[in-house]
Amino acid sequence: MKTEKNRKKPKTSRNLGGYERMTENNEQTKITDTKLKGALDTAIFAGGCFWCMVSPFDKLPGIEKVVSGYTGGHVANPTYEEVCTGKTGHTEAVEITFDPEKMPYQKLLQYYWQVTDPTDAMGQFQDRGDQYRPVIYYNSPAQKEAAEKSKQELAESGKFDDPIVTKIEPAQPFYPAEEYHQDFYKKDPLRYAMEEAGGREKFIKEHWDK
Repeated sequence: MKTEKNRKKPKTSRNLGGYERMTENNEQTKITDTKLKGALDTAIFAGGCFWCMVSPFDKLPGIEKVVSGYTGGHVANPTYEEVCTGKTGHTEAVEITFDPEKMPYQKLLQYYWQVTDPTDAMGQFQDRGDQYRPVIYYNSPAQKEAAEKSKQELAESGKFDDPIVTKIEPAQPFYPAEEYHQDFYKKDPLRYAMEEAGGREKFIKEHWDK
């Protein structure tokens, strides 16, 4: 895959089989988490190449930062080269720091579903291998409940003929990736566009932009 180195008026989204297409201007839903008012939270999502998992969240309201990294494995402080072997157990993932008052976790989940292929457990698009498996890592009982509910709603929506196979697992240590991976879509927009063209962009258009 890879080599080295304000606020607008909400728009109404279309209903797609009971599951709405999310946009940056979707109206905020009621917050149901038990976090203290004003406190930031984190969400960890794995959805294939982490180069392609930053931009979808980076510009959303309430997002403080999005960090590319590795998680879910059994080796401390893994390098990119080690993770690429598929032997460390890690996934490429993003850690999203967000303000639940501006961007509820439930909304982040809906954005997540719409930038990944939830029916492919062996990788994502052109990126194949265990390190690219789709996983939602929860850091609290509330996140686990929200993720499971969201997954069930997607399964019942009729959007996909195949089963929803994205895993929901407890959060494990998250190791930020090397600096050259961070904000890659800004550093190398041409290469980023090539990665998107590897299947993700087409998949999103076919399943959500209708």
